[in-house]
Amino acid sequence: MGQPAQQRRRYDSRLRRERAAQTRERIVAAGVQLAHESPAWDWRTLTIRAVAERAEVSERTVYRHFPGERELHDAMMQRLEEEAGVTLEGLKLEDLAGATARVFAHVSSFPLVPRIPQDPTLTATDQRRRAALSNAVAGPAATWPELDRRMAAAILDVLWGVMSYDRLVAAWELTPQQATVALTWAMGLIEAAIREGRGPGGGHEDQMITP
Repeated sequence: MGQPAQQRRRYDSRLRRERAAQTRERIVAAGVQLAHESPAWDWRTLTIRAVAERAEVSERTVYRHFPGERELHDAMMQRLEEEAGVTLEGLKLEDLAGATARVFAHVSSFPLVPRIPQDPTLTATDQRRRAALSNAVAGPAATWPELDRRMAAAILDVLWGVMSYDRLVAAWELTPQQATVALTWAMGLIEAAIREGRGPGGGHEDQMITP
């Protein structure tokens, strides 16, 4: 009599684990689905409540699997990295370009919300800067396809941007002087590449990168 009861307990335990795993997967999938509908990496709206509603479970059920939003977001990020085919652990320098391309291909599936200054003065300054960079590149890269020139000017614009400086100081804990050295070093490498005719698409029509 005891053996069948023991078997039933083992079966029930296995069934509960399977159902729990299915519920957890449903929650993570719902969170990832919401993430794909949100502007890239803006997760302020990806709350426990929002994910619970999308997964059609109670908030209490979400909390059974994830103690808080941080743990839920960590699980979502792991899934997103798997979707992108990127493994950060053990990343090698020679793998960086390919990993970056895969990340950006994945990010392109998210809604894009351009962060353009809304203040008229800042907007006008942004336009003037982009025009100045385009003109600066146009001379040395006069024989390049227009798209190559635009990409070269655009990456210089990113390096010049305050957000790039802020990230070096805040995330990488560089001093303002060190951040400036790093950014101007990168800009110098791009300047040298432009003068040597090494553009994003090779600087030739037959190597032009299409959008």
